Amino acid sequence: MTMTLNQMAEAARALNGPLFAGLPGDLAVSFEFFPPKTPAMNETLWQAVETLVPLGPRFFSVTYGAGGTTRERTHATVARIASETPVPAAAHLTCVNATAGELDEIADAYWEAGVRHIVALRGDPPGGESRFTPVPGGHASAAELVAALKRRHDFEISVSCYPEVHPEATSAQADLDALKAKHDAGATRAISQFFFEPDCFFRFRDRVAAAGLNVELVPGILPVTNFANLKRMAASCNTNVPGWMAHLFEGLDDKPAARQLVAATVAAELSRRLYAGGVRHFHFYTLNRAELSYAICHMLGVRPAQEIAA
Repeated sequence: MTMTLNQMAEAARALNGPLFAGLPGDLAVSFEFFPPKTPAMNETLWQAVETLVPLGPRFFSVTYGAGGTTRERTHATVARIASETPVPAAAHLTCVNATAGELDEIADAYWEAGVRHIVALRGDPPGGESRFTPVPGGHASAAELVAALKRRHDFEISVSCYPEVHPEATSAQADLDALKAKHDAGATRAISQFFFEPDCFFRFRDRVAAAGLNVELVPGILPVTNFANLKRMAASCNTNVPGWMAHLFEGLDDKPAARQLVAATVAAELSRRLYAGGVRHFHFYTLNRAELSYAICHMLGVRPAQEIAA
């Protein structure tokens, strides 16, 4: 059988890349949660937190609903992480349906609770609107929010980035300009929207470097537990879902255990290839479940501290 050059290159990459068991675990991880709506969901969340704490993550982040719909629950979850775990807590904060003064008050409350890290986002347009419009006296962009937060307190600030371009951006260059504005305002880290092809992230990293932006880029990894939900999420944020993924998840709708194995395999392989390309910090969208993220970290060599010391 004659192999094409592409097939040979792929074979070499597969054979020469590090086996999972041989990875040294020389990387940082962080995990994202959403605030629980019910006592049962709160219990599930804290089981996930307690499972992931031993991995020594750089931080736990907690999302924030549009229009402040989860404001109190986000604050309660972040404050509990800050007070009850050794892992730094990062609170998401958006510009949606809030004045600058209200956001200053929220920032003050986080600082009082011991939170020193904010994930600053403009936020999605509320109520199904197609474009974001700031409220009177509100911030018009994430860059404005970052600048206001840095004036208020010396927060560590992470922001978002979009390897496949923000759906509202007029061009890839305009999207890069928005990232530069956030960096110039004081952000030091950009966490990416989820994606499924490693070259997507590498091409974006090259564009950021070519633009002279010295900002830490962290890939957002989403282990897929529900493919139908994924397609809806991807459509809303301009993320391409490769055809091979649809083929992989076909026939698994009523087989949750098999679906989890496939999801972990896909995300672990993506992470391994990103690792081979020099990535050393992974941010996992946990959906408040620890199993998949923990398994992927384990395969990447990230183990509890006592195991490493043993």
